[in-house]
Amino acid sequence: MTNQSARRVLRGGRTRVAMAVAAALAVLGAVASPAAADGTPTPGASARSKTSFVIGVKQDIDSLNPYVGVVASAFETYQLMYDTLTTTSAKDFAPEPWLAERWETSADGKTWTFHLRKGVKWSDGVDLTAKDVAYTFQRAKDDETANGQYASYVDNITKITATDDHTVVMEVEKPSPIMLRLAVPILPEHVWTKISAKDAATFANDANVVGSGPFRLAEAKKGQFYRFAANKQHFAGAPGIDELIFTVFADDSALAQALRQGEVDMAQDLPAAIAETLVKEPGITVNDAKYYGFNEIAYNLGAATTDGKAIGDGHPALKDKQVRLAIDHAIDRKTLVAKVLNGHGSPATGVIPPIYADLHWNPGAAERAFDLAKANSILDAAGYAKSADGIRAKDGKALKFRLFGRDSSEYSKQSTEYVRSWLKEIGIAVTVSIMSEDNLTAVLGKGEFDMFEWGWVVEPDPDFQLSVMTCDQRSYEEDGEIAAGWSDSFYCSPAFDALYAEQQTMIDPAKRAEVVKKAQQLLYDDVAYSLTYYYNQSEAYRSDRFTGFVPQPSQGGILAFQYGTHSYRNITPVIEQAAEQESGSGVVLWVVGGVVLLLVVGGVVLVLARRKNADDRE
Repeated sequence: MTNQSARRVLRGGRTRVAMAVAAALAVLGAVASPAAADGTPTPGASARSKTSFVIGVKQDIDSLNPYVGVVASAFETYQLMYDTLTTTSAKDFAPEPWLAERWETSADGKTWTFHLRKGVKWSDGVDLTAKDVAYTFQRAKDDETANGQYASYVDNITKITATDDHTVVMEVEKPSPIMLRLAVPILPEHVWTKISAKDAATFANDANVVGSGPFRLAEAKKGQFYRFAANKQHFAGAPGIDELIFTVFADDSALAQALRQGEVDMAQDLPAAIAETLVKEPGITVNDAKYYGFNEIAYNLGAATTDGKAIGDGHPALKDKQVRLAIDHAIDRKTLVAKVLNGHGSPATGVIPPIYADLHWNPGAAERAFDLAKANSILDAAGYAKSADGIRAKDGKALKFRLFGRDSSEYSKQSTEYVRSWLKEIGIAVTVSIMSEDNLTAVLGKGEFDMFEWGWVVEPDPDFQLSVMTCDQRSYEEDGEIAAGWSDSFYCSPAFDALYAEQQTMIDPAKRAEVVKKAQQLLYDDVAYSLTYYYNQSEAYRSDRFTGFVPQPSQGGILAFQYGTHSYRNITPVIEQAAEQESGSGVVLWVVGGVVLLLVVGGVVLVLARRKNADDRE
């Protein structure tokens, strides 16, 4: 389950100081050299110390193995370490060339030919060729662990052939729009062939990682930090920083304080209430952007494996749609947006967020309203009578549910308490338990839950998000053990599966969107989830230290945890000092206490620029 929640209007990349410096240098024709990340003046680019960009995150990485990871932070590392055939544009989410510099498809849409960039090498110096691509996709089809991760991308592919070192031909059973969004990390054959199918599920991939991506794993300490060194030979160009470090924080307040003190350069995925306290902090910019995620209250709809074997210990009443319908009416989404998100979001309905406007479904006038009286009447009509203690029961089984939340998310903690209080009003007793995301993932796969709060980060193409609700994504049995699929609710509907299969082969975007919306409506009508809200992503960064961020989408988009590595490759230090010696003249530029001093030797030029604080007025 890829989710950052608990998982942004752009306020500008460069500080006023940086712009003043750039203007002064442009007049003089000087070239500035960047400063180290700690702001220490450096004499020139060739001699500058290592530039590190440190991001504080709340969500630890569950696995650096691209076949195993579940959470969004894990997938963030995969796109740092490995390349994919195509990427997603920063402007508008459109597919763009990446490892494949061009492609063509046959007239019937069943043969795709990808032409790879030449000269790309793995981090150990071995050439990356079409054989690596063919190996990667074939393993994703054949290896049970790999297929569990990437089935929605590869199952329609019937044949993969490396026709030469830089050409890969893929044949598909049916035409598919997903072929330009194959989010499968390309892995080095000479490394991964040494990792058996049996060992793939437990391989840590946390040391001596061989990749081709814009960054390379340098050091990993689970629960503490993950350090990535820039790949200066990457085909897209050398990143503007030397290393990228993800530091894990257990507390949002501590993360915000670390940003204030300069211990981190970006605080990612902050609760809105805490992000608001940073808005007027000098040297810090807060980005509050629309995001492609949603959160939900999910139900155990009858945990079972793909072959129909019942598993877990879910409460049987939750298989009754009337119970779920009553719960859905008892959730006040407007209050969650106002109180939990501080207004930085909107009530949710369809599983494709509104940022993807062409695909998003909204029930309009048919949207279920918060109505405790109606919720009570639904349960009354369904035969769930209240006992003396106010708790409803039917056939001797009381409506007492477990509701699991996540310890890494203040949003999750608050949401679960609100839901608990509302369900009490309709005669449902809820016990809230907060646990780590790793533990929750394990619990879900085994079906050992009643309800939980989590969410999804939705890809630009709707296929994967819809796939997690199909029957085939329920858990499965392997060597006597239960292994989790992508399904977290065990929803299984032949009607939904038919809609999912139909959209998979539709090339016409408008016609496909109609089917995608029908699928979302069916999920809504079945109360497969009770979606709570679409949330903005709040991230704050040291704009006095770094610039060059690339938002996705270009209008009001997020700056980190994107589809692609746009910001990470383009971040550069704010210019704080420059020196140039030419024909007996020199230029020395310093930033001292927020004042830019530009001194010219051999002439007299003085530039003073005071850094504006957030509360200064023009």
